[in-house]
Amino acid sequence: MNLDRYRYIVVEGPIGVGKTSLVQRLADVLHAQKLVERPQEIPFLDNFYRDPARYALSTQIAFLFQRMGQMRVLAQADPSTTRIVSDFLLDKDALFARLTLDPDELKLYEQLCEQLRPQGPAPDLVIYLTAEPATLVERIRKRGIAMEAGITDVYLERLCESYSRFFYHYDAAPQLIVNTEHFNPVGSDEHFAQLLARIDAMRGKREYLNLGEQ
Repeated sequence: MNLDRYRYIVVEGPIGVGKTSLVQRLADVLHAQKLVERPQEIPFLDNFYRDPARYALSTQIAFLFQRMGQMRVLAQADPSTTRIVSDFLLDKDALFARLTLDPDELKLYEQLCEQLRPQGPAPDLVIYLTAEPATLVERIRKRGIAMEAGITDVYLERLCESYSRFFYHYDAAPQLIVNTEHFNPVGSDEHFAQLLARIDAMRGKREYLNLGEQ
């Protein structure tokens, strides 16, 4: 198995789908640097989940500034010697802005992005993890993170729909779409090995990994 051609891998998907845990496992196996979101450092996020209309803009701006710093790390990395695995795709930023901001806030945020938004290289591979909203609700409640207690079923449904639309049109990098309903590459060594083999075998721009219920 030779995964050397993948120097910059992004794992994406909605809240609760397991992207950050998979980034950790991939980084360990590939001896890669991790580049991950740090939601615990966003002071508005807890309030956002409880009152989205009031805190959406401040939360969005806080994530933007966090990602600016992370993109500087990516820009300074030498692709010939550094491998990076990340749990966020910069291009996806607009997904949350359009989902949570009202029209006037969105216009203001887009103007801010135009002035400040950092530019980063396209990934060599995007692994898009999917699951049904009900499954995500169960996983979020099971992990018991306090700030996520305010996430509603309605918000998760809208979020999943937005992710689906975004990645349906995304073509800036090769994309492996992985259904995690019955597939756990973090908790199962067998499933993780299947994922690595599927990545190694990729030849198309968009491919799928979907295991039925066992």
